[in-house]
Amino acid sequence: MDKPPIVIDYYTDILCVWAYFAQIKVDELKREFGSRIRLNCHFITLFGNNEARIGQGYEDGGFEGYSRHVRELGEHFPHVEIHPHIWTRNAPASSMPVHLVLKAVQLLGDRGELPEARYQGRDVFGELTWRLRLAFFRDLQNIARQDVLHEQLRALDISVDAVEKEIASGRAWAALALDADEHRNRMIEGSPTWLMNEGRQRLYGNVGYRAIAANVQELLERDIDLPDWC
Repeated sequence: MDKPPIVIDYYTDILCVWAYFAQIKVDELKREFGSRIRLNCHFITLFGNNEARIGQGYEDGGFEGYSRHVRELGEHFPHVEIHPHIWTRNAPASSMPVHLVLKAVQLLGDRGELPEARYQGRDVFGELTWRLRLAFFRDLQNIARQDVLHEQLRALDISVDAVEKEIASGRAWAALALDADEHRNRMIEGSPTWLMNEGRQRLYGNVGYRAIAANVQELLERDIDLPDWC
């Protein structure tokens, strides 16, 4: 009998630059392990109020200083692009509008109501998440704006009306609230965080791909769900 897939709960904020850097690891995990893993994406609101978090809260220069910090980090990750005016122009007030739309799309996907197209191994939900990160970090779009979000949905043939119905019904809000509860209850430290083995294996932040893959491989090779002595 085939083993069930390894469940990976993946927590990020859409505006977290470390999660932007980490997309290449997500893509490689799916390429290497395929149907042997199931990645559950959750959104935690670290950038819920950016005026408070960055404008007033970042002690080394507010938005200007944080922009410099993000651009300096980007120099170490040449596989992605960072706009030279990141966080100083078109900065979203909050990541919450984006997360709400993504939860609505996720719910549609759970019901089989999304297009079945694939984009370099990503499903439509995964591609939308990636395109929204690109839209902000590379293209300097204010992805908290409704018109920008709707444009991204249409580009992937996702029904804007269906997404708005999920939001209006309260179901997307409920899904986002569940992510917030898990953020607290599972004591998620930040973005990105990978949880495996029912939360017993936790990887946080700028973790190398080989470390993530080794955790997955170790779980795949277990015969029974008992703690190892080593």
